[in-house]
Amino acid sequence: MQNEETATLVTAAAGGDREAWAALVDRFGRLVWAVARSHQLEKADAEEVYQMTWLRLTEHIDRLKQPDRVAAWLATTARNESLMVIRAGGRLTVTSDPWLLDRGVEDGSPERAVLDAEQAADDERLLERMWAAFRHLPDRCQQLLRLLVTAPRPSYAEIAELLSIPIGSIGPNRARCLDRLRAQVAG
Repeated sequence: MQNEETATLVTAAAGGDREAWAALVDRFGRLVWAVARSHQLEKADAEEVYQMTWLRLTEHIDRLKQPDRVAAWLATTARNESLMVIRAGGRLTVTSDPWLLDRGVEDGSPERAVLDAEQAADDERLLERMWAAFRHLPDRCQQLLRLLVTAPRPSYAEIAELLSIPIGSIGPNRARCLDRLRAQVAG
């Protein structure tokens, strides 16, 4: 869902929609800034990288092959712009902080943020498929599964009474309902 919204924003921005541009900057501005600052740039250099990244997007927005992945495109572009600033400045940062020297395992890296965002989008798509599949289950299955995940969960005796079924059939019915749900999600 969020990927579709992002793709729609990119398409609208490519068509000149100012509100779409503002929404893109609002949504991904912190990501671009984080990438620039993660390269230990001075504030002025990081601001330049930020501006250049958005300029590059204006130059290439109508040619993005996967507009829903604009976050990854922005992170990569900001990284490349940061590296160009570093190379152009030929600067050397002296530090006694070993954490700064070991940038390969940084958990808060922009690349990690992009990967986490992509994973969250994948998880959201799976959740949407699960709910769609759940809505296609028979009403009895929906009722039973809802009761089994209610907190606090009612006892099997209460569930049996509510659904007017024998206690001994709750487990097998649950298994059949879950099998149907799995099959619909996979299909």
